[in-house]
Amino acid sequence: MSFLRACLMALLLPLLAAPALAQTASFEDLVAALPEGSYSARGAVVGDIALTGDPRAEAILTALLDGTLGVIAATGQVVTLAPAPADALTGAPVAEAGVAEAKVEKIRVNNGLRRDIRAALGILTLSDPDPAKRLAAADAAFRAPDAAQYALLDAAFQREQDAAVKSRLAEARAVAILDGDFPDAEKRAAIDVIARRGDADAQRILTPFAASPDPDIAEAASAALASIERSRMLWGYAQNIWYGLSLGSVLLLAAIGLAITFGVMGVINMAHGELVMLGAYTTYAVQETIRQNAPGLFDWSLLIAAPLAFVVAGAVGVAIERGIVRHLYGRALETLLATWGVSLILQQAVRSIFGPNNREVGNPSWMSGSFDVGQMTVTWNRLWILLFALAVFAVLLFVMKRTPVGLQMRAVTQNRPMAASMGIRTNWVDALTFGLGAGIAGLAGVALSQIDNVSPNLGQTYIVDSFMVVVFGGAGNIWGTLAGAFSLGIVNKFLEPYAGAVLAKIIVLVAIILFIQKRPRGLFAVKGRAVEG
Repeated sequence: MSFLRACLMALLLPLLAAPALAQTASFEDLVAALPEGSYSARGAVVGDIALTGDPRAEAILTALLDGTLGVIAATGQVVTLAPAPADALTGAPVAEAGVAEAKVEKIRVNNGLRRDIRAALGILTLSDPDPAKRLAAADAAFRAPDAAQYALLDAAFQREQDAAVKSRLAEARAVAILDGDFPDAEKRAAIDVIARRGDADAQRILTPFAASPDPDIAEAASAALASIERSRMLWGYAQNIWYGLSLGSVLLLAAIGLAITFGVMGVINMAHGELVMLGAYTTYAVQETIRQNAPGLFDWSLLIAAPLAFVVAGAVGVAIERGIVRHLYGRALETLLATWGVSLILQQAVRSIFGPNNREVGNPSWMSGSFDVGQMTVTWNRLWILLFALAVFAVLLFVMKRTPVGLQMRAVTQNRPMAASMGIRTNWVDALTFGLGAGIAGLAGVALSQIDNVSPNLGQTYIVDSFMVVVFGGAGNIWGTLAGAFSLGIVNKFLEPYAGAVLAKIIVLVAIILFIQKRPRGLFAVKGRAVEG
């Protein structure tokens, strides 16, 4: 009886598109009729209430389903009993004393009527003006197949105008067909529809049909499952590539400043990771200031923090170069030890100022959440970091290729004595270069604060990876750093499912060592008399 009634209700669904064609009974009359008649008759009333499209219908039917809808016997007034007694139609409060004195009877429901109420609520959701709610209803119907909902889903599918919702309704209708007693041809067509979805839910629904006693259905289901498996494997590769690009963007930001410093001056700066850390703590300080003084500017916090982090880290970098590094040029081991000591000092300074615990750095609204591309999930913060890394790379490339400062940096890189003899103040070029590399490290800290813990040990996580990227790409070559960062990121993400995160890094490190044995200058060697000498 419920299935037939659902069919009748579905035939009437187009009336929802034309509210002027109201039912012969008013909404008020239908609600008043809820306590009367048999369960099947009241099921028909429930369906008619849903078909009116009245905005009060959902609350009343939900109360009926929850057992909180009653009727005052003396007056016939239908009331909701929770959270407080109120008229079901108007929502006007009903005095609790009056309810207690009057004889109030709960409107009883049985399993059949509950199914009718759920179907009616489904009508309301599938007819909701909000496409997101219709989409959620279609997804719910897909995850819980019910042949009794076929007529409802089919009618909703026929009138749907939104392409995304229509596609989901087609899938929900297909699982309803597989759940019911429908001709084999329709079931095979339904299997094809579900197979095109190609995800884990589709695989779960079709798996039992691969063992169907009907050979045609079993063959169609098996072929569909094989197609889904291939599709999921390809999307898995795409997801790994995205994860690799995401990791590569982080490595690019962390390494590109080091590539400049190492390439121009040949300085192994072990404090580079701490410069990244300073950028992250600058972001934290900016956000704390905004939280306390101007909460409305929080979404702008990263845009405010980025130039400040560049200045703070850049200034510290210039101080390191002027105060320590310039006295140690040509002594690589002593430079390494000195900058390692600076890294320890910076870590302890941050611990003394901010404490040893992790600090909370929030995501602005435009960096929160995610979206799907096929069966691949992309988070907004990772996407923005990738775009930010490429933007930093493009600006740096412009500075190096199109500005006088960049020309002098390249001249010093290629032949320091000749550049000095041409009047270039190599000592100031060294300071500016160190400051530029340090400032970019600060920008990396701003980005990393959105995906990693901000703590005094933040820089240590990336220093080894940064050196691997620089050596692999070619010391001092910006394009080599880009290629090295994304290559290592993608290779890491493809190895991790099989070898684990730690072993994957070890394998990559061994591979780079073997590669450097064949190409000591990396993928893209810097050209010039001095660097080749």
